[in-house]
Amino acid sequence: MPKNSPKPARSTGELSDLTVDELLLSDYEGPIPTHVAVIMDGNGRWAQQRGMRRIKGHRQGAHSVRRVVEACRYLGVEALTLYAFSTQNWGRPEDEVTGLMTLFDLYIKKERERLMRNGVRIQVIGQRSQLGRRLRKSITDLEEATADNRDLLLQVAVSYGGREEILQAARNLAKAAVDGALAPDDITEATFEEQLYTSGAPDPDLVIRTSGELRISNFLLWQIAYSELYVTDVLWPDFDEAQLLRAFDSFGGRERRFGKTREQIKQSD
Repeated sequence: MPKNSPKPARSTGELSDLTVDELLLSDYEGPIPTHVAVIMDGNGRWAQQRGMRRIKGHRQGAHSVRRVVEACRYLGVEALTLYAFSTQNWGRPEDEVTGLMTLFDLYIKKERERLMRNGVRIQVIGQRSQLGRRLRKSITDLEEATADNRDLLLQVAVSYGGREEILQAARNLAKAAVDGALAPDDITEATFEEQLYTSGAPDPDLVIRTSGELRISNFLLWQIAYSELYVTDVLWPDFDEAQLLRAFDSFGGRERRFGKTREQIKQSD
């Protein structure tokens, strides 16, 4: 549900660390989703429109990541999930994939101190076995370093596929049932969710997709059952605080029913 909680108090030192538009954010009085998920699309097109290599678009997109992370933390969003690299993306040109993995590793190392200062806890979700050893080590080190941070949970989906996540959860439960640790009749939505990569995090209230594509691309298939969707034609490298607030305003104008009728919602108010 949207919330209008007060913005977290911040010292002058913390404000000076922000790269976002502080004035724009401080004036915002609209709804704040608890959990925001973003399908970051359009980096390659952004670069191609400017006659650049696709990796340049991904590098520019990393700046948008920083702005959105800091904006969400500033506004009081509790969880932010970013779709960075899907299992299907392994089929892209080798030089692009290599560049993306290198960029991700550099981002982890470069942003560590900033994430710590801003109280951001990071979790990487997806099939880590497909990642290189050095990158896996960097991810583990960053997760351990930020484990006690509480201002914002940042989940980054890398080598992620929603169908594979559900299959793996089903395999885990099937094994538990075969081993006698769990009776089939005891499998519920709650026990299933415990096996997902996102276990412990609330389901997204709002899913934002950039670049105008009208699809969810195998992203959080279980978790977004009742999420509100917001699609913008803006390419990810051009997505900024103003675009984020437009998405929040759109979210605030929705009537979230969770399968109920409008009449039932009115009766419960």
